Amino acid sequence: MATDHIRYDVLARDALRGVLRRVLTDAAEHGLPGEHHFFITFLSTADGVKLSPRLLAQYPEEMTVILQHQFWDLVVTEDRFEVGLSFGGIPERLVVPFSSIKSFFDPSVQFGLQFEPTEGSVEAPAANVPAAAAPAVATPAPAEAGDEPAKPSEGAEVVRLDRFRKK
Repeated sequence: MATDHIRYDVLARDALRGVLRRVLTDAAEHGLPGEHHFFITFLSTADGVKLSPRLLAQYPEEMTVILQHQFWDLVVTEDRFEVGLSFGGIPERLVVPFSSIKSFFDPSVQFGLQFEPTEGSVEAPAANVPAAAAPAVATPAPAEAGDEPAKPSEGAEVVRLDRFRKK
């Protein structure tokens, strides 16, 4: 097999991250149109990720946030996005580099992207991360999917991603 000196894989990954950047930039400037909302999963310990020690202790491997109703100060730059969310009634500011993002999903239109971590984006080797850790979801509004009844909360409600999967 010939060697890929052009690195089509890197070009394609960067182009897809550009789609994500554009969607988030639009949301920052104009809000979320229609029923659109975003599930964004990222590596908690990747270079440049900024989480409070409390959230990092709770989600040491990866975290999934939902941008839907109650988020604020969404700022998108060339290499990252920053957003305010509330977790258990406590406001938090998250900084998430695009290189740390594992997946993006908009369930309103069943559109999703998956990414492999970029080289150098993870601080700790994957072998040291507990395999049983499940992603968390910060959802600022009661969930419409899942079998459990939605509980009203002040700010975000942290739930397991499995709650949103069809059984």
